[in-house]
Amino acid sequence: MKFRLLIAGLLSLLMTLNAWSGTLKLSPEIDVLVLDGRKISGSLLKGAEGLELEKGEHQVLFRVEKTLMRGKQSVKYVSVPLIVSFSSQTKSISIQLPPMTTLREGHQFDRTPQFQLLDEHGNEITSRRDTLHHAPGSDIEQAMVAYNRNGRAASVPRFAKPESPGQIQQKQGVKLVSRRNDDNPSLSRWIYQVDNATREQLARLKRVLRNS
Repeated sequence: MKFRLLIAGLLSLLMTLNAWSGTLKLSPEIDVLVLDGRKISGSLLKGAEGLELEKGEHQVLFRVEKTLMRGKQSVKYVSVPLIVSFSSQTKSISIQLPPMTTLREGHQFDRTPQFQLLDEHGNEITSRRDTLHHAPGSDIEQAMVAYNRNGRAASVPRFAKPESPGQIQQKQGVKLVSRRNDDNPSLSRWIYQVDNATREQLARLKRVLRNS
């Protein structure tokens, strides 16, 4: 009986692991604002190397923040909010920005944002892009709901409805990839960032192994 329970638990854990496809790598210059219809806290991402993504379609709202030169003066540049929608089937995904050193180049990027979405082999991932126009200080999460509802260039229909509190509770939280060094970083980052249901499965398996 214990053996069957152990096998069932391991299979369940493997199914949970297989649902996660790859990592969206986070550059210090890129500030993720909304992921798949949900606002992301900047403090949550601080020090993180990336975000784990499930297999399937995703939508990221981000902006570029970096120091650029205006003549001989350094100024902080913040781009317009950028939307990119894509399907995650690769081990890693990174957003590659064009070289920008001057504020003039930053303004040019705002007008025609040219960036690439690359996989772990440097191949470009097919994506749809757009910019988000919203009133300063408005709810950016609701702005994305409205954007997706209007069927724009990078819209994802399943993010066109705001989630109810019950739906949010049932959803797994954002999984971060830590920058800290571990002997087995893939396992460590997963164990410490799984949802409560999976963590309970781990606890049950631990008890079965201890009593075997």
